[in-house]
Amino acid sequence: MTDVLILGGTGWLSGRVAAGWVAAGAAVTCLARGARSAPAGTTLVQADRDDPDAYAEVAGREWDEVVDISSQASHVAAAVQALGERAARWTYVSSASVYSDDKTIGADESAPRHLPAQPGDEYEYGAQKVAAEDAVARLGDRALIVRPGLVVGTGDPSDRFGYWSAAFARAGAGTVLLPETDGRHAQVIDVEDLARYIVDARHSGVDNAMGDVLPLGDLLARIRTIAGHTGDIVTAPDEWLVARDVQYWMGARSLPLWLPADMPGFMARSNRRFVQTGGELSPLEATIRRVRADEEARGIDRERRAGLTRADERELLQRIDCPQ
Repeated sequence: MTDVLILGGTGWLSGRVAAGWVAAGAAVTCLARGARSAPAGTTLVQADRDDPDAYAEVAGREWDEVVDISSQASHVAAAVQALGERAARWTYVSSASVYSDDKTIGADESAPRHLPAQPGDEYEYGAQKVAAEDAVARLGDRALIVRPGLVVGTGDPSDRFGYWSAAFARAGAGTVLLPETDGRHAQVIDVEDLARYIVDARHSGVDNAMGDVLPLGDLLARIRTIAGHTGDIVTAPDEWLVARDVQYWMGARSLPLWLPADMPGFMARSNRRFVQTGGELSPLEATIRRVRADEEARGIDRERRAGLTRADERELLQRIDCPQ
C-alpha cells in the first residue's frame, strides 16, 4: 500500500488531494493543526508547523509520497529538512505568482521568477513560493513542483470566480457592471482537475497546471448565459473604475479576474507540459454550472471575500449614468 503524507490535507485543495489518494487505495496521513476535520479514511496528526518539533511524529517513517501546499517558505524548508531523506517522491504545489514576467503571452516554465524571500523579509506571496520551490528542488528528480494559475470550483474560499455567477444571477433583468475585457485573458483550472493531477502524477520537474487561455470577455459571456442573466451589461474603463476605488483581481470592492492592461501574460501562460504529462481539463461549461449551483447553495447575496456588493455595483452604475 502506498503511504502518503499530506502536509495540510484539511483545506480546500489539500483536502481533495487527500481524498483522491484515499480513493486510489493509499494510506493517507494528514499533518495539520486540526482546526478542520480531515477527510474520511485519513489519519490526522495534529501539529503546528511553527513548532520546531512539528514533524517529530512522522519523521521516523518512510513515505512513498509527500505533498505540501504551504505558502510559508520556512515551513517548506523545515519539512524538507525533517522528511526529505525518507520521501520517495515530493510534490510541492506552488503558484504562477512565482513568475516575474507578466507581460509575455504563452511563457512556459522557464520564464524568470521573482527573487526568493529571505528570512526577515516582509511577507510577499510570490517570493515565499519561490523560496519554497528552491527548498523542494534540492530533492532533485524526486520532486515535482506544480504551478497552478487561478484555481476555481465549488467551495472556493477566495470567491473570485464565483463572483461572476453571483453577480449575473442576483441582477436578474438588471444591469451588471463589467470591466474592460479587450486584450484581457482568462485561464482557470478546476480544483478537481488539479487535485487529480497531483494524485496521478509520477514524473518530476516543474509544471504549469493551468487551463487553456481564452478571452476574458468570452468567459464572462459563458458565465452570463449559464446564470440566466437577461439584463444589460455596462463596461467601465479601467481609469474610471480605479478612480472610484474598485480593485483589480481580488479582495473587497473588486472586479475579480480583471487585471491591469500591462499584465497580458499573467493569465495566458503555456500549459503544454501539463497536458503532455497527463493533465486533463473539465469542460469549462461544466465547471461554470457546478459553481453556479454552489453559489446558490452558499447564498448569492452572502458576504464575500471578493467582488462588489450589489449595493456598491448599483451605486457605481448610477455614477456611470446607466439603467439598473
